[in-house]
Amino acid sequence: MKKVILSAIAASMILGVSAQAKVENKAEGAQPATVKQINTATVKQAKSDAISHQKKMVKEAIDSLKNAHEALVLLDKKDKDGAVKSIEKALGKLEVILSAKTSPKLLPIKSFVTVNEFIGTSDGIKATVKLAKELLGDGKVQQARKILMPLTSEVDVTTVSLPLVSYPDALKLAAKYIHSGKIAMAKEVLAIALNTFDETTVIVPLPLLKATDLIAAASNVAAKDKELAIRYLNGASENLKVAEALGYVSKSTVTYQVLQDKIDAIKKEIKGKNKAEKLFDSLKEKLADFKAKVFSPKK
Repeated sequence: MKKVILSAIAASMILGVSAQAKVENKAEGAQPATVKQINTATVKQAKSDAISHQKKMVKEAIDSLKNAHEALVLLDKKDKDGAVKSIEKALGKLEVILSAKTSPKLLPIKSFVTVNEFIGTSDGIKATVKLAKELLGDGKVQQARKILMPLTSEVDVTTVSLPLVSYPDALKLAAKYIHSGKIAMAKEVLAIALNTFDETTVIVPLPLLKATDLIAAASNVAAKDKELAIRYLNGASENLKVAEALGYVSKSTVTYQVLQDKIDAIKKEIKGKNKAEKLFDSLKEKLADFKAKVFSPKK
C-alpha cells in the first residue's frame, strides 16, 4: 500500500528559513549571493533536512522479517519443526512492541530520500503542458508522457513499514497451517506476509522552500541594497509561479494571489520610501499561513 501525503514532516521543514542564512556574506566587501546561489543552497539544505527527518528503522521488525523468510526457506526444505521455531522467533522479536498499550500500527523497516529539482521557468512549464495536451489530443500518449516526466521539483521522503495490524496474525496463521499439515497454505500466507508493506511518501515542493528563503534574503538586504532585494523578490515570485504551474499550488488558492500582491507591494515600497519592514512581516506571516494550509495532512 502506498500513500502520498503532505504532512507535518513537510510542514516542519518549511515553516522556517532553511538555507538563506548559510549563503549570507560574512566578510565585508564580499559579493552578495545571487538568486541561483540561494536556490542551490535551499535544495542542498532541503535534502539534508529530509534525511534528518527519516524515521528510525525498527531493528526488531527487520529481524522478525528475516526469521519469517527463514521459515519459508525451511518449509521448502520440508523442515516443518524448524519453520515453526523460526515463526516463533519472528513473533518473539515483536513481543515487547505488541504488548505495549500504545503499540504503533507501523514499524519502519526502510527509508530513503529522493530529490528531483526542476530547472526552468513557469512559462516553460506552461508551454510544455500545452504541448502535452496537443499530443494527447492527437493520441500520442507516450510522447506526452515523456515531456511531462521532468515536470517535478520536490524532495520525497519514502518510508516502508511493516503493518502490525496484519503481520503477526499472518505468522500465527502460518504456524497453524504447518501444525495441520497444510504446508502449501502456510507457504502462501508467509509469502503474502513477506510482501505486504505500507509505503508512505512525504512530498516537499522545492519551489515553496526557495520562495521562503528568497523572501528572507530580500528582507535582510532591503534597507541597504534595493536592487538586490527586488531581484530576490522577483525570484521568490517566480518560484511561487513555478509551484503553481507544477500543480503544487492550486490556481484557485486565493492566498497564492495574495502572496504575489504582497510581493508587488513590497517591491513598490522598496523603490519608494523603503519602509518595507512591516510589509515583509506581513508577507512572511501570510506565507506561513499559506504553507500550513498546503501542508496540512490530507485524508
